[in-house]
Amino acid sequence: MNRTNRLIVLIAVIVVGLFFSSYFSPDRSGENIPEQPQRKFRKAFQQVTPPPMPDELWFAGEAVPIHNYDVRESLDRELIVNSYFHSQTIRFFKLAPRYFSVIEPILEKYNIPDDFKYLAIAESGFNPRAVSPAGAIGLWQIMQGTARDYGLEVSQEIDERYHVEKSTEAACKYLLESYERYGNWTTVAASYNVGRAGIDRQRNIQNEDHYYNLLLNEETARYVFRILAIKTIMENPLSYGFNISESDLYPVIPYRIVEVNGPVENFADFASEHNINYKILKDFNPWLRQPNLLNPNRKTYEIRIPEGDYRSY
Repeated sequence: MNRTNRLIVLIAVIVVGLFFSSYFSPDRSGENIPEQPQRKFRKAFQQVTPPPMPDELWFAGEAVPIHNYDVRESLDRELIVNSYFHSQTIRFFKLAPRYFSVIEPILEKYNIPDDFKYLAIAESGFNPRAVSPAGAIGLWQIMQGTARDYGLEVSQEIDERYHVEKSTEAACKYLLESYERYGNWTTVAASYNVGRAGIDRQRNIQNEDHYYNLLLNEETARYVFRILAIKTIMENPLSYGFNISESDLYPVIPYRIVEVNGPVENFADFASEHNINYKILKDFNPWLRQPNLLNPNRKTYEIRIPEGDYRSY
């Protein structure tokens, strides 16, 4: 190595040594480092605050033990999620009159607590056409076997899981059977998600009877708290930042019933005959699964026709 190269190497060693000595110096504790100025923004970002926690809460006439830390924090999680999922929660408010007007009288008819209308939101988000990866369908997310057990028709032509009234009736029958088994509505709600066999298995393993005391899979562990959060927000919209006026809500659309007790060759023609189009016909009657109806047993079906002329475009 010649003299020039040795000089270069020496300079490099000195520079590296100075860097590391300054990096690991006690002065890097932060006490001797000048405070960095905060970056200036033209406009302050919107402030975000945690949603309020209710002092007390009830579900279906049963007290929620929010004094327990695990219950309180589980509820807090779902309040945060649903308070700040603005687009979804605003849509719940808008659709509520349309679907609650159907659900509430049926719940009352079966003596099911009114709070179970929020379970329908947790299940399907007010989407009567919802289909889960497991094959559960409709507003109440009913499986095919369960649907038939509770009197719903499921075939290639007709699937009454998509029928709001009839699926609500089936769900009420299921809920009443669950209440006979468990004796409290909170566990009934949880069993709707995981199934009665799933709840029974965990009750036996853990020697516990009530939902709030059970260790469950994450979906079911969050399920009742999601219902509680939706209920709390929708009953106290302003407290959670939702300023919804009556004019913002989707109206209940009046309709008339047309009875069909034979085949329908073409539902597009059928719709035209009743001053609506095919899209609107299927929107009001999503349980009609084909563009025609063979109806070999000559069963009578009630088809809804909304009032007004929907062929004006």
